[in-house]
Amino acid sequence: MGDPRFPRRKYRSPLHPWEAERIETESELEKKYGLKNKREIWKAKAFLEQFRRQSMNLTARIRTGDPQAEKERDWLLAKLRRIGLAHETAQLTDILSLQVDSVLNRRLQTLVYHKGLVSSPDQARQVIVHGHIAIKGQRVTLPGYLVPLEAEHHIAYYPYSPLASDLHPVRPKARRPEEGAEEVVP
Repeated sequence: MGDPRFPRRKYRSPLHPWEAERIETESELEKKYGLKNKREIWKAKAFLEQFRRQSMNLTARIRTGDPQAEKERDWLLAKLRRIGLAHETAQLTDILSLQVDSVLNRRLQTLVYHKGLVSSPDQARQVIVHGHIAIKGQRVTLPGYLVPLEAEHHIAYYPYSPLASDLHPVRPKARRPEEGAEEVVP
């Protein structure tokens, strides 16, 4: 069972640490999503790998006519729909085409930035860690939290945070209409 103070790693580091192409792509992802280190990318890859492995296993079991495999397929697809990684008509083969970007886009840090609550992905991480963001009124301090699809619209500033005030200097200014944002009417 193991000692609870020493949890197992949730990722697997690359076999060869000095591949220039891999380092370059991971560095781009790290900058794009404001990640702390490459370990967060490896965790997202491991998360996807679990679903891919399960999908391949279920595909083989369904071909043999296993009725339990069909139930497990429905559960797996329902879970991916709740997380927001699969659409309503997704099949098991669609799971194999998922990319790391799709997992990183579901993180709280990315959603806070895309929602316009902060100016940059790095600031999103800081605001979340400092406890200024809430989902459905509940404070969340984990930037890597995978936000379920139904909770995505409930991301806001924590009500008792100083950032909840519209006049706080850290809050981003309203974007001009020519920058692609809609005009904000007070």
